[in-house]
Amino acid sequence: MPRTKRHLRAYAGLAVVTHTTAEYELDGQHGVRRRRRPPMTRGLNRHHNRVVKDVFKSAATAAATRTGPLHDWYQGLLTRGMREELARITLARKLAALTLHLWKRGERYDPTQLTVQAMQAR
Repeated sequence: MPRTKRHLRAYAGLAVVTHTTAEYELDGQHGVRRRRRPPMTRGLNRHHNRVVKDVFKSAATAAATRTGPLHDWYQGLLTRGMREELARITLARKLAALTLHLWKRGERYDPTQLTVQAMQAR
């Protein structure tokens, strides 16, 4: 069992990957110096469990199309200007975190337990 939601995201293929190339450059005056450009986002990690990723992405698609608190949260992401595919991945990550929480505590899903704070986007 993954210990944290960060581990679960990596296992499920929902972790965001950043790469940097040419982190250092030659400067004529000072020699080698570090570039100021931040690492660039390169998508989701490639080494993952395909079945688990498919489960969370399918659940996110289903939650986005059916009425309920997760659908309302998804629509809120879209109204704030997030692209549809990014909002769906964000919803899949939220479902993964919710699943891990319920799994660790041995509880059942109860939509009334979802608070406004838990449903707000970061």
